[in-house]
Amino acid sequence: MWYNTKATERLGIQYPLLQGPFGGNLSSVDLVATVSNAGGLGGYGAYTLSPEEIISVGRQIQAATNQPYNINLWVSDTDAPNGTTADEHFEQAKQLFKPYFDELGIPLPDKPAPFASRFENQVDALLHLHPPVFSFMFGVPSPEILNQCRKLGIVTIGAATTLDEALVLEAAGVDLIIASGFEAGGHRPSFLASSESSITGTFVLLQLIREKVKTPIIAAGGIADGKGVAAAMALGASAAQIGTAFLACEESNATPIHRQMLFSDAARYTSLTRAFTGRLGRGITSRIASDMLGKEKQFLPFPLQTQFMSSLRKAAIDQEKWDMILFWGGQIAPVLKHRKAGELMQAILAETTAYFDQLSR
Repeated sequence: MWYNTKATERLGIQYPLLQGPFGGNLSSVDLVATVSNAGGLGGYGAYTLSPEEIISVGRQIQAATNQPYNINLWVSDTDAPNGTTADEHFEQAKQLFKPYFDELGIPLPDKPAPFASRFENQVDALLHLHPPVFSFMFGVPSPEILNQCRKLGIVTIGAATTLDEALVLEAAGVDLIIASGFEAGGHRPSFLASSESSITGTFVLLQLIREKVKTPIIAAGGIADGKGVAAAMALGASAAQIGTAFLACEESNATPIHRQMLFSDAARYTSLTRAFTGRLGRGITSRIASDMLGKEKQFLPFPLQTQFMSSLRKAAIDQEKWDMILFWGGQIAPVLKHRKAGELMQAILAETTAYFDQLSR
């Protein structure tokens, strides 16, 4: 059958379908369990969580499913030298964004406190939790961490946006590699070159990596239905990861307005922007993202820009100024049909099976 692949064998799942692990409090235990219980691999984005919160979430997932699941972390979780930025740079950012704070009638925030990387402590918690699968973005964990995962039997998945990144991940010995195309919603997980120069489409990237890499590949970006899964498999993917379609489901932790926007006409227009977090990410095009094109040097580095924009985001939500908010989403959003994760899984499996059955006839 089409679903018996190296990925399903390595991950211990029935179907080669992964739910994208959403960061920024968009993941939910309910969504992870729904996907895993349906035979796929549910994923939880934990890069914003404390070590204690990671343990707590992991225990909740384990209580909700006895099937494999994935915890995702960011290897590089800051772009700020020494965790902060110069006062002059902060003043530039304040002046640049001041009109939006004024429009919402809220004060400009104070300079964000210095940020210290949490990755090492998060990994310690993850290893203690011992999830079946550990996926990561924005780099490669140290050989020591990867060796610990091997000893504990934790399957590792790294994300690549270029062939060069895939080669680095394979050399490190990861179990599977995500080919993350630029169509995908959320942050671009590039780590060797700039995100702006690492924007190959999913199906081209998949073929480039498949030509040079022996590690099983997971296609991600621009896939939301069975035809997309079948196309990825035909091009050599061992599995497909689906983000936006699951983010739009009721089981995700996205706000009702976020899910509504993904089904609206506005979802036909997405853009890549650094304006809201300091790192390049794709979401539904907003007024701020459009206004800020070409002004990226004045933004604060990640995650200080996120902290700086947090009060503006809250006020915009409270005042229903939707054009001032970044709603994460990929280019595939206009084809979304399902609002329940279980129904989405069933539809994808039925469509993919029908496609391959037709081929065999």
